[in-house]
Amino acid sequence: MQQVATRRPRRLRRSGQSVLYWMALPGILFFLVFNYLPMLGVIIAFKNYNFRDGIFGSPWSGFANFEFFFTSPDLFRVTYNTLFLNVLFIVSGTIASVGTAILLNEIRSKVSGRIFQTFIFFPYFISWIVVSLFLGTFLATDRGIIDSVLVHFGFDRVDFMNSPGLWPAILVLVYLWKSTGYGVVVYLAAITGVNPEYYEAARIDGANRFQQIVRILLPQLRPTILVLLILAVGRIFYGDFGMIYALVGDNGQLYSTTDVIDTYVFRSMRTLGDMGMTSAVGLYQSFMGLIMIVAANWISRKMSDEKKGVLY
Repeated sequence: MQQVATRRPRRLRRSGQSVLYWMALPGILFFLVFNYLPMLGVIIAFKNYNFRDGIFGSPWSGFANFEFFFTSPDLFRVTYNTLFLNVLFIVSGTIASVGTAILLNEIRSKVSGRIFQTFIFFPYFISWIVVSLFLGTFLATDRGIIDSVLVHFGFDRVDFMNSPGLWPAILVLVYLWKSTGYGVVVYLAAITGVNPEYYEAARIDGANRFQQIVRILLPQLRPTILVLLILAVGRIFYGDFGMIYALVGDNGQLYSTTDVIDTYVFRSMRTLGDMGMTSAVGLYQSFMGLIMIVAANWISRKMSDEKKGVLY
């Protein structure tokens, strides 16, 4: 009887696990078809590709496609721009999202809080093409809003479209305007999870609201901030193609500060039509992204308490 009693739970556990495997099958097939099978196209980076012979019939070229890119002066420019702009986006986006979430949390009126949150979140749903039209209206040299304001107050006109030094700041401002609302939602969810007893104990000890934010709220948000930072660092070699290309386009005057790896690959493919070279650049980007993900994962394991499952 004891053997029967011990076998039934095992059968139930096995049957439960098999159900989980069947439930995971659609997801596994999705990743196999759309994520792993396309990886076979990586071999184009090592071939002198032509459409007549196809991927497998084209002759091998070794590392010639990589030499073209690594000996080009564009290597340092696009790599630096990708890293520099992503660092600006990550740092400024984190500070803006956390600060805005804390300020919204301090609004006592729920109606006002909802209105402000919706107002901040709304730009996230606007496409980059529409944003580019807004930006053109503001920054146009002739009859642009900012240019008209500068002239009205006696300042000189600023040719924004031909001033590459201004564009990292412009891109950061546009990025914050569009994406801060999304980050605020994440951090507001983390703020609502903070135990109210902490605040109550702090009030009993005489802490004011600012001290409660510094001593209680920010330490409680630290794991969420670190997780999002690590995820962002894992994609630091990927430029936001939709954003950069929609806002900058093919304006060669701005390439020195705005041209990232993604836009460089797209432009090279469109103008040169050399799939081998563009695949080599894409493989370089993916390899560097893999290194950053492994490094971010290593840092997260070093910074986490495995027993508590908490990041510090």
